[in-house]
Amino acid sequence: MDITDFTAELLAFGEPTHLEPAFARLRNDLFARLAERGFRSIALETDRVAALAVDDFVRDGTGELDDVLRDGFSHTFGTLDANRELVAWMREYNENAAEPLAFHGFDPPLEMMTVPSPRTYLEHARDYLGLDLDIAGLAGDDERWSRQEAVLDAAQSPGGTPEADRLRVLADDLLTRLYARAPELIATTSRTAWQRAKIHLTAGLDLLRYHKQSAQPGERDERISRLSSTRDALMAQNLLEIRELEARRGPTLVFSHNSHLQRRTSTWRSPYANLEWVSAGAIVASLLGDRYAFIAGSLGHSEAIGLGEPADDTYEGLLQRDTKTWALTTGPDPGSGRKRTDTRPEQGYFPLDENLLGGTDAVLHIA
Repeated sequence: MDITDFTAELLAFGEPTHLEPAFARLRNDLFARLAERGFRSIALETDRVAALAVDDFVRDGTGELDDVLRDGFSHTFGTLDANRELVAWMREYNENAAEPLAFHGFDPPLEMMTVPSPRTYLEHARDYLGLDLDIAGLAGDDERWSRQEAVLDAAQSPGGTPEADRLRVLADDLLTRLYARAPELIATTSRTAWQRAKIHLTAGLDLLRYHKQSAQPGERDERISRLSSTRDALMAQNLLEIRELEARRGPTLVFSHNSHLQRRTSTWRSPYANLEWVSAGAIVASLLGDRYAFIAGSLGHSEAIGLGEPADDTYEGLLQRDTKTWALTTGPDPGSGRKRTDTRPEQGYFPLDENLLGGTDAVLHIA
């Protein structure tokens, strides 16, 4: 099986942990091959608004590489060598390309437990529309939104306040105005400027939606599962919008954790949490059908995260037998092995299991 055999419009390549660098390095190699076969964009698990700076750099050379890596990635992903290499390679490729490669983030601008105020995102759209609205007065102090307690404690969340409800109504009205004035705004600015105003406005609405869920009471695992489902639903919407933007240019490679891209409900069972949520991949796959394909990442052992050799009867062990470096295969059949149990939560590794394998198109195993 070869990566270029896949013809899906959204080709999703998952990694089982963010901490093993081999997956991102291999992603770069695979994207270079796919670019020669007509792929024109890549979408990573990073803040969609921040990623606009990365796209400006790879398309037009705007800014400096170090600044783009610092400001254009969330989750500290800009510090990863593989991401530096990807961005630099895309810029070099685009210097002589007839059709440039595009870079997208598809995550909302949040860090699970620290979620910013929607103020700056709504103000961007307000200013683009040329309106005089006191968004800061409604939003209040940014810190009351971004502190961790606002997510962990429903009673301390601003997401259920009357001011937050008024901000959501205001943001929805701004979105209606943005569409109603699209002909005029695009004519006087550009389609790109209009689209970016929409991306900022959508991000502001997404933050208000997430904060609203943070304000809902419940047991800890129930609340975190609900927040995880909310985040993945927002990821799915962003992926669908990105696909719409790129539809005429070519397919898109998507790279993220397996738990976000798999076709079925995601779970995380550990001594610290018992979570279940609907993944972005499950949402997108249900809407796009065979226009979405998912390659699950699998890992044998890793010195980087202290993961030892898998037991022979685990799914990773079955793949490990015939893999010297890495291999792309249809993967083991669900039920032919067992889930490995030698992982620790701090490794961030989600082992292969029947649920994951039952919704994959292929498995890429790194030995």
